[in-house]
Amino acid sequence: MSGSWRKTGRRWLKFNLVGAFGIAVQLGILALLRVGFGMDYMLATALAVEAAVVHNFVWHERFTWADRGTLTLAQSVGRLVRFNLTTGAVSILGNLAFMRLLVGAAGLPFLPANMLSIAGCSVANFLLSDRVVFRPALLQLEKSCCLRQLDRDPPMSCN
Repeated sequence: MSGSWRKTGRRWLKFNLVGAFGIAVQLGILALLRVGFGMDYMLATALAVEAAVVHNFVWHERFTWADRGTLTLAQSVGRLVRFNLTTGAVSILGNLAFMRLLVGAAGLPFLPANMLSIAGCSVANFLLSDRVVFRPALLQLEKSCCLRQLDRDPPMSCN
């Protein structure tokens, strides 16, 4: 196996480790909202997924794709927006579609159905994260824009 494939394999393992903790966050919040507050399963699912998306982003940036770090808070916020628009959208829309099908149509219990929904979205989310959100070329572009800005303005302008 080449170095590139090994690196991707390690990253995939890290992605799934973070994802496992994200699943715990998502299922815990889903159960709390559904059982504890009696919330509709669709709204509870959307809120639980968004909580897991934010949790996963923080860990992916600091652990899974730490080698593709950021320079500024603004760049990190930009990544969070991209993460939400890509993997967050896949997670929320995919989970809602799977939940409607598995719970609404097939009558499965909501927690096992949600676990199946999460698994169904995992591969697409890894590829989006690796190729869109945390891609190295984008970081290099952000760094060069920031450095050009530093040449023109005081250092505070890049933060």
